[in-house]
Amino acid sequence: MARFPKDFLWGGATSAAQIEGGRCEDGKGLSHLDYVYYRGPKTPCNFMVTENLEKARREEDVLNFPNRRGIDFYHRYKEDIALLAEMGFKSFRMSISWTRLFPTGLEETPDPKGVEFYHNVFRELHKHNIEPLVTMIHYELPITFVDRYNGWYSAEIIPYCMKYLKFIIDEYKDEVKYWLTFNEINMVTAVPWLGGGILLDRDRPLPPPQFRGSLRFPPETSRAMDRFSHQALHHQFIASAMIVKYAHETAPQCLIGNMFNLHHLYPETPSPADAYRAHEETEFNMFFCDVMAKGYYPAWIKSYYRKNGIEIKWYENYEEILAQGKVDFISLSYYLSSVVTADPERQEKVGSFIRGLKNPYIADSEFGWQIDPTALRISLNELRDRFNLPIYIVENGLGAFEKPDENGRIHDDYRIAYLRAHIEAIAEAIEDGVNVIGYTPWGCIDLVSCSLVSMSKRYGFIYVDADDEGNGTYDRSRKDSFYWYKKVIATNGEDLD
Repeated sequence: MARFPKDFLWGGATSAAQIEGGRCEDGKGLSHLDYVYYRGPKTPCNFMVTENLEKARREEDVLNFPNRRGIDFYHRYKEDIALLAEMGFKSFRMSISWTRLFPTGLEETPDPKGVEFYHNVFRELHKHNIEPLVTMIHYELPITFVDRYNGWYSAEIIPYCMKYLKFIIDEYKDEVKYWLTFNEINMVTAVPWLGGGILLDRDRPLPPPQFRGSLRFPPETSRAMDRFSHQALHHQFIASAMIVKYAHETAPQCLIGNMFNLHHLYPETPSPADAYRAHEETEFNMFFCDVMAKGYYPAWIKSYYRKNGIEIKWYENYEEILAQGKVDFISLSYYLSSVVTADPERQEKVGSFIRGLKNPYIADSEFGWQIDPTALRISLNELRDRFNLPIYIVENGLGAFEKPDENGRIHDDYRIAYLRAHIEAIAEAIEDGVNVIGYTPWGCIDLVSCSLVSMSKRYGFIYVDADDEGNGTYDRSRKDSFYWYKKVIATNGEDLD
């Protein structure tokens, strides 16, 4: 018996901000991600405070903004889709750029060139029998809404967002069956700028985070993150539920999913305190799905808000809105697991988002991410029991520094080993009775890394000849993993050697 369903959606994942390029071309506007600048090798983006946006604007002519270049998918999409088709892709996860359709977000009608671009991409995908999986908002929002409303912190953004979301459902509903509302919606609680376009010190100065091996946040900054991010999250939940309801009414052939970053957590010791801490943080990770799949806030999160002085300005009729906008399937990104302890001196919190400890039984990637396919199997079983919905794994992958050898080849056996182990875990979860409908590894073609804002951290089966400064031919070439994944798809996951 085959371990994967015959209609399993093998593919790969990208986002508009990280691949498209074409900055300001054909009327495109600037999003808040267009102001994230490169800080150097292995230096993560620290775009959390107002001074960074001011610097980006003040020094726009000299700073390096990789997201504005992407990998030139805007001009090379036919070539790229042909390569995906050569691998045998059944599904391609991509996103629509809000600012390519509504450059400032304030326009009454969309830019026709932007509208046609996505029609062209969808036509090209269908020509190769590839199903688009489209993220409606993959972090990006027009910079206008940062300036006017401090991003998703204000409910005033919702009507503008709904105009955009309703348009793309109306326009593309016959070309796109699978949709996701917000990418990694829980990231707004960990990185408010990235996930919500929120400037923490907009109203009053806050101590900035410091980088000492990892980002460290002073308590006052962490409290502000909690206060800002959960209000923004509430507004994103509302917009998501509204568009799910609208799509169900106007495009019943479409299936709409949520998307969250899955972070599996183990207790450090068998002590009851550590075990409860792991349970508590797991509940927090699942809460994002609870709201979007069950249609209500669980009681414990409201208790958390009361205990931590987080005052949510509830959107009018929010309970009814959430109940009427439940998603059709669960989607997730999964990269790593970690360990938690009840010891507050050793367990760092960033707002309400935990930074886990290292697990000594698990190997690390080049970037310190713990490689744990077993945790993926465990979590998929937990999601099955909690929600009983189809599950789409829409991100998973291994980032690495890579350069071609003297023959122009990249021998990425480490990526093959990583993906093989995770595909085995998915197969085991399916045998456990989990309804996994698809798998789209992240960055199937090299793209701009989100965490480092660079090209040098690479995930793809396809190499793109571009460096962190934008130098290179931008030509594409096949890595060893390209041929391996082609074989995996051709055998529907049976041949992983």
